Amino acid sequence: QVQLAESGGGLVQAGGSLRLSCVASGSIFTFTSMGWYRQAPGNQREWVALITSSGSTDYAASVKGRFTISRDGAKNTVYLHMMSLKPEDTAVYLCNAARGALNPYWGQGTQVTVSS
Repeated sequence: QVQLAESGGGLVQAGGSLRLSCVASGSIFTFTSMGWYRQAPGNQREWVALITSSGSTDYAASVKGRFTISRDGAKNTVYLHMMSLKPEDTAVYLCNAARGALNPYWGQGTQVTVSS
């Protein structure tokens, strides 16, 4: 059973930065892709960023240019570097790991709160 553990969330002022981490219980290269989603109260879960097994990345328009997804295979960890944070970035951020068409795995999430 794959486990994903997020960390790094917290309270930050608008314009600030945070780095989220997602540690997988096994090699991250066994996944087709890994990514980050977020969910704010009353909103649907929203895709934020992904990184494929080959290292390609993609971002939601709302975070492009401010967020960067990266990985460290030796640590089985995927990161989300978030800069120029805005109050609308406030949400629970969840790590996702996919293996093709199989049901993806999810972490429990880490809270990010951006104050204005």
